[in-house]
Amino acid sequence: MNLPGNTFKAALRAGQVQIGIWNSLSDPAVSELLAGCGYDWMVFDTEHSTVGPNEVISFLRTVAPYPVGPVVRPGWNDPVEIKKLLDAGAQTLLIPYIQSAEEARAAVAAVTYPPNGMRGVAGITRATRYGAVADYATRASEEICLLVQVETREALSRLKEIAQVPGVDGVFFGPADLAASLDYPGQPSHPEVRKAILDGIALLGELGMPAGILSLDQTFLHEARAAGALFIAVDVDTGLLRRSALARRADWA
Repeated sequence: MNLPGNTFKAALRAGQVQIGIWNSLSDPAVSELLAGCGYDWMVFDTEHSTVGPNEVISFLRTVAPYPVGPVVRPGWNDPVEIKKLLDAGAQTLLIPYIQSAEEARAAVAAVTYPPNGMRGVAGITRATRYGAVADYATRASEEICLLVQVETREALSRLKEIAQVPGVDGVFFGPADLAASLDYPGQPSHPEVRKAILDGIALLGELGMPAGILSLDQTFLHEARAAGALFIAVDVDTGLLRRSALARRADWA
């Protein structure tokens, strides 16, 4: 069996804008519903949800028939957690709270087999199609896509060095945490936060590094796209559900 391809990674390398959706509800029915809605990529969020590796492997199986690129966000830059998600078949990981080039290099090592990294080798996993992909250990890195998340003042000050770490495939901005770090908690669309992110996206463009973002502020997202962002998450499942429910109730006020 051939090594499964990573369409999301290929699209980023080709410079194609990818529009995504956030999945934090721990039910594969939600993942399946979202997978059929035409988004290019979707995040399975294990950082700010109760979702764990068992749910992730179920989600990956559920969305496999759909033309959407699954991205998994672990709870932390933890090589043990990362190893479990990779063995479950995740090919694109979004690592939160990267503060420095050193931490970015640690993330690269966690997704890479020796001698270039430290990922543990297991031959009979979903990632290898239970041993059917004979050359998985030598070729896995071809299709693994590593995204690192910049979400603090300190990380912004080191953005260039983080982006230049070999093995990093994209840099993602988290406006909520960044706003808190910049002394604007609860204001992810504050002008200073917007400027910091838009300037960061422009810098990444100069470096040839794909930039990504999640926001519920659609005007901000269009600004990010104009600045050069390539992978843009435009909403969250829980937010969509709540807004729709409130709007329908208001119709019957």
